Amino acid sequence: MKPTQTEKASDPFAVLKMMTAVFDGTVAGFVSPEEITGNKVEFEKVPDLVSDDVGLIIESSGSTGSPKRIELPLAALKASAKASASRLGGEGQWLLALPLTYVAGANVLFRSAAADTQPVIMNTRVPFSADGFVNSASLMQGQRRYTSLVPVQLDRLAAKVSESPVLQALLSFDAILIGGQSPNAKSMRLLKQLGVKVIESYGAAETCGGCVYDGRALDGVNVEVIDGLVAVSGSTLANGLGEKYLSNDLGELHEGLLRVIGRSDRVIISGGKKVSLDTIERLVLDVPGVKEVMAVAIQSQWGQSPCLLVVADGISENQIAADIDVEVKPEIVKLVQDLPRLSSGKPDYLAAVELIKD
Repeated sequence: MKPTQTEKASDPFAVLKMMTAVFDGTVAGFVSPEEITGNKVEFEKVPDLVSDDVGLIIESSGSTGSPKRIELPLAALKASAKASASRLGGEGQWLLALPLTYVAGANVLFRSAAADTQPVIMNTRVPFSADGFVNSASLMQGQRRYTSLVPVQLDRLAAKVSESPVLQALLSFDAILIGGQSPNAKSMRLLKQLGVKVIESYGAAETCGGCVYDGRALDGVNVEVIDGLVAVSGSTLANGLGEKYLSNDLGELHEGLLRVIGRSDRVIISGGKKVSLDTIERLVLDVPGVKEVMAVAIQSQWGQSPCLLVVADGISENQIAADIDVEVKPEIVKLVQDLPRLSSGKPDYLAAVELIKD
């Protein structure tokens, strides 16, 4: 058995030191939630001892329900770090811009420990901003530079990319991984056209985070589609999954490249018709003036009906509903200043439903 070590997310330097011990195999690490207004967040204590093979204990994001604890083997974490570095062109210096309580943020510090490089750490306790990103990027000194972002962060950078410091900061990275959910296609196209090396990363806490880059599985990872659902096997799986992780993500393979369509638990039946909430979000993002969108379902006379929370400029709620080409139109479109999000930056769909009902 191996002892566990817990460090607070509010002390990233202590977490980085812990990651070195995790990499060396002396402890299994757990990052406890952030403190709020000086009071420690209540959380269930991790066991004092775990199996020798455990490297990190990670919580899933809980964007559509309650989060769960996941044990990631040290061998899987090392395989993930090695495969990522190989695909990206070598080990490098990382910029931490994500919460440490989730796998993407934890990976940044684990991979820094694996590469024996000093990461640059943004203050993730304040809202992400383009100015903060530029300032932090200016501190990077590694020959190869990487960061990992969620789509909402990328959108905020894309909105400011006409400003020279923002573009130069983005161009200074050898790779910017975008994961957590499908990114905004408009933001990805814009930045790629400008030469920014953005990579769409697909994975889950159960797969040590991103295991597919731009549709292609990392070395040591196998991806298949079973009955429409993405399944992952190989060297990066969490404990307790057996030989294969069957996700809730709908996907398809074309010439060996994976395309994720959306989540199966975000397909609803409305008036006898199947409606993908993820597809509706992608279509709404193509409407001029729309910046961000979140589609959820509420109970209605049709069984369930899609509803939208939208951040937009210069367009009305009625126009948004009229401008999207879907068979089942949203029952409610509500313009808001900000979308509800988890600390990871992922959408908080449960909170979104409550906002729609208000």
